[in-house]
Amino acid sequence: MIIAELGHNWNGDIKLAKKMIWKAKECGADIAKFQLYDIDTIKKPGDSHYQELKDSQLTREQLKELARECRKADIEFMASAFDIIRVGWLEEVGVKRHKIASRSIFDEELIDDMLMTGKPIIASLGKWDKKTFPRFKADFLYCVARYPALNEDFEDFPQKFAKYSGFSDHSIGTKWAKLAIDRGAKIIEKHFTLDKNMFGCDQAGSAEPQELKEICEYAKLKKNQG
Repeated sequence: MIIAELGHNWNGDIKLAKKMIWKAKECGADIAKFQLYDIDTIKKPGDSHYQELKDSQLTREQLKELARECRKADIEFMASAFDIIRVGWLEEVGVKRHKIASRSIFDEELIDDMLMTGKPIIASLGKWDKKTFPRFKADFLYCVARYPALNEDFEDFPQKFAKYSGFSDHSIGTKWAKLAIDRGAKIIEKHFTLDKNMFGCDQAGSAEPQELKEICEYAKLKKNQG
């Protein structure tokens, strides 16, 4: 399962977001993923990247619009909701699964609300600091919560993806995503952009179309090899 994380790389331009959805599908991704938040509950004006994130804050209607676009493109729509109100929004558009971002891994209220939907959950563990995994049922992703993540950040990269279901990748290039696939990862979440030179704090650690296509083709090759 390849998740193209569009995040806020669309810079508040819905036309660009739709273009990215179709491009992710063309590259072979299974899911186009966004982020759902109320910026004023997680940052204050003047904080780093506040305005950038505010510009890409999805409204309820924009969320519905992007979900419809994903249906047209025949790619699954998904988003990481940062609060229970937005979990409700996702339920309204009929998502197949929910995603817990690294920043939300200790938010018990949010997690419980997602669990109550009865739908599969994918959870990134970039902020998880305990020796044992969380007690709730989910597909847990290995993650380095740095943007972009550098090679030296991967000293504890899993030798085998047995406990982890997959990898949420913020690194530059395709090396670590491919290595995760080699080591048994079943889910790859890779931040996606049309151009790394565009404005935005996540662009550098995101895959451009040719890189996302490379990851998707590599995953397909490995799957066919058994």
